[in-house]
Amino acid sequence: MKRIWLVGLAAAGFLTGSSAFAQMTTETTTTTWTVKPEERTVIKGYVVKEKIRPERIKEEITVGAPVPTEVRLQPVPVEIYTKVPEARRYEYFDWDGRVVFVDPDSRKVVQIVD
Repeated sequence: MKRIWLVGLAAAGFLTGSSAFAQMTTETTTTTWTVKPEERTVIKGYVVKEKIRPERIKEEITVGAPVPTEVRLQPVPVEIYTKVPEARRYEYFDWDGRVVFVDPDSRKVVQIVD
């Protein structure tokens, strides 16, 4: 009887642990940062100066939402991340004059700079 009870307890622990692990691995978080006014100037200045081609997107883009797969993301250039270090880990695109920073792993928007 003890053996059956121990096997059942072990199985219950395994199932509970597996469920918690599955939940832990499927959850994703979206990180954002607060862009200071002087950082906005750097970002917008680069995009205007370099004439970055805007992406034509019909959907509304919002922080936390994934961007469509057809949107071409670009690595953040040195000119931006030397003055805005938080931007280095992201990729970006121009969306009708707004600079959208995206987590390249999840393709979720982390910041939109107007």
